[in-house]
Amino acid sequence: MPGWLPRALVLALALYGCFRLGDWAFHQLIGLLTNVVIAFFLALAIEPAVSRMAARGIRRGLATFLVFLAVLVAGAGFVVLLGSMLAGQIATMIEDFPEYLDSVIKWVNQTFHTELSRVGVQDSLLHSDWLQKYVQNSATGVLDISTTVLGGLFRLLTVFLFSFYFAADGPRLRRGLCSVLPPARQAEVLRAWEIAVDKTGGYLYSRGLMALVSGVAHYILLVVLDVPYAPALAVWVGLVSQFIPTIGTYLAGALPMLIAFTVDPWYALWVLAFVVVYQQFENYVLQPKLTSRTVDIHPAVAFGSVIAGTALMGAVGALIAIPAVATLQAFLGAYVKRYAVTDDPRVGGGGRGPRGEPVLSRVHRALRGRSGRNGGTGGGEAGGGRRDG
Repeated sequence: MPGWLPRALVLALALYGCFRLGDWAFHQLIGLLTNVVIAFFLALAIEPAVSRMAARGIRRGLATFLVFLAVLVAGAGFVVLLGSMLAGQIATMIEDFPEYLDSVIKWVNQTFHTELSRVGVQDSLLHSDWLQKYVQNSATGVLDISTTVLGGLFRLLTVFLFSFYFAADGPRLRRGLCSVLPPARQAEVLRAWEIAVDKTGGYLYSRGLMALVSGVAHYILLVVLDVPYAPALAVWVGLVSQFIPTIGTYLAGALPMLIAFTVDPWYALWVLAFVVVYQQFENYVLQPKLTSRTVDIHPAVAFGSVIAGTALMGAVGALIAIPAVATLQAFLGAYVKRYAVTDDPRVGGGGRGPRGEPVLSRVHRALRGRSGRNGGTGGGEAGGGRRDG
């Protein structure tokens, strides 16, 4: 056996063991890493407000606390308002449910010539096997739901703590990061940090603008349909549909449909149709244009980045994909050498270039050449025949 073979085997096994250990650690810490990424972009979003308050003499930690307090108070007030509204509407629906059930049973009896009654339907529902199984499964799933809720609250607290530290100790974090880099690299890191702040702020601005447009559009619909609590529902639709990725649209449209159902069941269908149509308009018309203006990336790149972010990291990837791609594009743009574009009609989508020739001209010229050659050959043969004669 060669002397180097045992050492190579030991080295290969050690590298494989390190790789397996790193892979295990990464999968164990993927949740924490995701929370850190969310917290970092949240800190970038609030850093302009914190820096503006710090420039006026307020301590950076206190400024960060005030910004977070304002966000939490606004969110809590909005949740309390919607909770009270939803509780009132659910109570109204429970009171009016017998009337809705009677109207549905009457329509079924008239349409299908049946003889159903509300008492019989209620008894069959209460004594059905699927309802009993559903109640049992719900009772056993209460612990799982509680665990999920507690895990979500803990994750939210983790994100807020990390984002608070990132925003409050932003200058110290940048100074510590630059202290281990040469001066040239320090300038690049600071430039990338500044671009990330600008792009994240632009992304939030575009989201806020789309939330305003969505809220106004749904407010007009709810007012036309005379649905109660139209302002609160419009704010709900605007915020939830824009700042909760992937499932935000469905959550935003479900509540107005529920409230509209208490007024008239057909109004719920109108709300559903409007939500679907407006979502298509927003996805293919409004969002690409606003994103390309505020974040300065192409609409196709913005759409593709959202799809790629969703595939990689789920809802979190969809939320941070556009500012991350915009930051990367703006940072790499300084290192891409650009040249002057030649004065060619094809650049602007005009006619063909100087080397191109229309197809009809080429065909006409080829036919003329062929007819000229045939004519010359025929003349020679005729002349030869006369000479022979």
